[in-house]
Amino acid sequence: MTDSSTAIRLKHVGMTFNDQNGVLETLQDIHTSIAPEEFLCVLGPSGSGKTTLLRILAGLETPTKGRVEFPSISQPRVGLVFQESNLMPWRTVMDNILLPLELRGVDRAEAERQACDLVELVGLQDFTDVWPASLSGGMAQRVAIARALIQDPDLLLLDEPFGALDALTREKMGAELLRIWQARRKTVVMVTHSISEALLLADRVLVLSKLPAEIILDLPVSLPRPRGEETRYSPQFQKLAKELRGALA
Repeated sequence: MTDSSTAIRLKHVGMTFNDQNGVLETLQDIHTSIAPEEFLCVLGPSGSGKTTLLRILAGLETPTKGRVEFPSISQPRVGLVFQESNLMPWRTVMDNILLPLELRGVDRAEAERQACDLVELVGLQDFTDVWPASLSGGMAQRVAIARALIQDPDLLLLDEPFGALDALTREKMGAELLRIWQARRKTVVMVTHSISEALLLADRVLVLSKLPAEIILDLPVSLPRPRGEETRYSPQFQKLAKELRGALA
């Protein structure tokens, strides 16, 4: 029997690392659920285990305590986007996007059909034959998002995807990500250091404490959708931002 109301369940997840400096407890007792198609943002101090949490969700790390469950699917497909786009410089925009399907052995014609839909979605239809070195930071991240989405992931994980961009480009990319999510409606977990970005994008925001990290605030974002730049100036937005700042203080 599957649970259609839950995409991911984290059950008392903890993570401890052992190295030459001793034992470091990164996460302790992370316990929450994520709904299908929910956009969840994770905030917290630098070094508070946010990336470790994403790596556990991606299956790249195994928690030392607790477990992660996917009630409705046994082996979820996961798309990952990092702060750096990590594009292959010797492959064009189109060939970078096609890479996951190429590795899976998907027929080239079918792969290109899927890629063309995504290229249009992320607004890069005039740049398919361009090399990554010629792209701006924002355009490179659009390619990275398209490359993650072409796998049709059950879960999209974003680790500070706009952290290296200037403020204006970051705001624009946040709006673009919101548009893409509204079109594709994936379950998303995104790490960010920006309160404003989290409130503009998320259905819910988790705030982690300093190490060993635990959830100190689980904040539903009741702002109506669709959201735009004007949302940032609403009284409700400011009230939620104040609550998040208080938790992070």
